[in-house]
Amino acid sequence: MSSELLAPLDLAFWHLETADHPMHLGALARFDPGPGDPGDVLALLAERAAAIPRLRMRVRDVLLPVGGAAWSVDTSFDVHRHVRHLRHDLHAPVDPPARAAPHEGPADGGGDDGFTAWATRLAGELMERPLERGLPPWEMYLLTGEPGGPFAVLVKLHHALADGMRAVAIGAGIFDEIAGARPARRHRPHPVPPRSWLPGPLNVADAARGRIEELGRALGVGASVVRASRLDPRGAPSLTAGSSGTRRLATVDLDLEEVRRVRRVTGGTANDVLLAVVAGGLRQWMLDRGEPLPADDPRALVPVSRRRPGGAPGPGNTFSAYLLDLPLSDPDPLGRLGAVRRRMDRNKAAGPGRGAGAVALLADQLPPLAHRFGAPLAQGAARMLFDVLVTNVPLPRSRLSLGGSPLRALHPMAPLARGQALAVAMSPYDGRVHVGLVADGKAVPDADRLAAAMAGELADLVKLTDHPDRPAGTGHPD
Repeated sequence: MSSELLAPLDLAFWHLETADHPMHLGALARFDPGPGDPGDVLALLAERAAAIPRLRMRVRDVLLPVGGAAWSVDTSFDVHRHVRHLRHDLHAPVDPPARAAPHEGPADGGGDDGFTAWATRLAGELMERPLERGLPPWEMYLLTGEPGGPFAVLVKLHHALADGMRAVAIGAGIFDEIAGARPARRHRPHPVPPRSWLPGPLNVADAARGRIEELGRALGVGASVVRASRLDPRGAPSLTAGSSGTRRLATVDLDLEEVRRVRRVTGGTANDVLLAVVAGGLRQWMLDRGEPLPADDPRALVPVSRRRPGGAPGPGNTFSAYLLDLPLSDPDPLGRLGAVRRRMDRNKAAGPGRGAGAVALLADQLPPLAHRFGAPLAQGAARMLFDVLVTNVPLPRSRLSLGGSPLRALHPMAPLARGQALAVAMSPYDGRVHVGLVADGKAVPDADRLAAAMAGELADLVKLTDHPDRPAGTGHPD
């Protein structure tokens, strides 16, 4: 892997980033105590991260295509510039991200709950910091507390480096079960036959035909995006507040069997149930705040992978998205779930190339120069397309560990575009659905209350589906 051009969508994410709106994904993994001390875990984390070829790649500009960029191996790569250790000390305040440094000396008290709260708060602050663009765009932080206690690992990967599924494939290399199965020999690319820089007549004709077809597809997708965009995007005040550049992380764990139990009764998919849980959680959270429900249901952007099931996750981003109006106006939990199911069924029937959710497909059709100079315009367009991002990131089904310490939970984190105040990411693992809410710290300072409201919504759905004589989708007053 010496050099490869950034795919159009990867290039779009690279240029969309600003200091206040970093475009990296994240995950906060929490582990039970294990046999190793923090020094051993840190050394193991660095060793395994250094063995992942993709994590040695950095972005550099290229002359051709004009406006393009390429991945190339960082010849001065030093894993210790990317892997860091932060310790919890209850006697010292948590430093702002720009000054965050390891706390020397032992941690003191606080227990598991205190450590989890500290790790979650610090992870949110660290997510504010853009990755250094001259280096391979990723970071890992080992977060530790009391000796012999639980610990956590925060992973940050730039969205240009990977989408959700590819990020999982890259990040999973740190786990015992994945690292132990990694082949010892290096992958050798298939030889490419030499070709002349001067194309023949048939090649010119094929290239012209291909560009015309691509232009036709781009025009069709672009028209669909424009038709679905909102010229007057009025939404909930909490979701449309101005961006402050601050980040707050909240987490919640949902019972996967309860999600499946609701699905068995109501039909649809487990993802339909989770989307309904988000809708119901938002509704209750707004009511608890004393905030009026929006006149129009807020829009969710729901990414959908275009990778083939069971196929190897290749380089770059490969996804489109669906748009979903979250039915906050319906007071009935089962009515909301029924509305989500019907709307998602219509999305799937139309395919991912329709509506504003297809903006990812449109990005694939644009030349590199358009991404470089069109990024400022695109940064402000997100509010016209959607109000909140809701994504489901699958994890390996087997149980995972790091240095013999079992993985307890892994909460994914999605980036916030300009004008967005909330992103919700979910990952099923070991009988739970681990939810990570990344929020603008000033617009949504109470993200933990929203997380609790989502847990309450699932509990309400479970109670209602315990009564099969009550038909799904019927409303009742609050």
